[in-house]
Amino acid sequence: MPIDIRQAAHPRDVRHYDTAALRRDFLIESLFSSGSIHLTYSHYERMIVGGVVPVMADIALPAYRPTGTPFFLARRELGVFNIGGPGRVTVDGTAYDMGRLDALYVGVGSHDVHFSSKEPSKPARFYLLSTPAHRPAKNQRITHADARKLQMGAAETANTRTICQYLMPDMCGTNQLVMGLTMLAPGAVWNTMPAHTHDRRSEAYLYFDLAPTARVLHLMGEPAETRHLVVANEQAVLSPNWSIHSGCGTSHYSFIWGMGGDNVEYTDMDPAPMEMLR
Repeated sequence: MPIDIRQAAHPRDVRHYDTAALRRDFLIESLFSSGSIHLTYSHYERMIVGGVVPVMADIALPAYRPTGTPFFLARRELGVFNIGGPGRVTVDGTAYDMGRLDALYVGVGSHDVHFSSKEPSKPARFYLLSTPAHRPAKNQRITHADARKLQMGAAETANTRTICQYLMPDMCGTNQLVMGLTMLAPGAVWNTMPAHTHDRRSEAYLYFDLAPTARVLHLMGEPAETRHLVVANEQAVLSPNWSIHSGCGTSHYSFIWGMGGDNVEYTDMDPAPMEMLR
């Protein structure tokens, strides 16, 4: 398996990046491939972002050389979201059925993790996000029905959306990993606006449910030095602690957000009001 490692970048350097450099450092263009697993190791909070598409055969979570550990979750925790057909994740012999938009938390120390699809013609598409962990926590499946739902935005500002919280400190025993899903209503295109930064943690976004010809213009960078990435369906963006993370699409879409860092409180953010943005 090819190893994709993304180094951290200082914001003063990113001010001078061209489009190719921005995409090289912050955009993960290929996550999902039939019958394969793809992993990207980021030096932002040492997050690992991945995608797994099992078809006929199970796919095991491999030992991954950048972690320097004998097995993947020796010193890590893992969040798994299914954005495809019905699937199953088996952790140390215990099977968890995963419908579309269901999530699974896998705690540190879990040895054997296998991914499978129930219908090869409609394979599961598992999105992975992993961060370092220091204490064991119970493995736990959280279905889409069980996720905490927050209604946000308004039609007048084109950002009516449902925020679904899954892997939260008061919902499962995460160490530093926090994950959820945001679904924009038809006719809504803006996400996370007004924007903000997270000085105490970094984030990753996976955009999905986009038509092949649709795109999201993902805004990033320091509030007074913004840049943008043009993002297609099922591509992910790495968002450093100093960067805003917002976007506008050519149609409505969904995205999975995940964070790692010092603070697991969902509301821990530093606002970047509209008048600050440049």
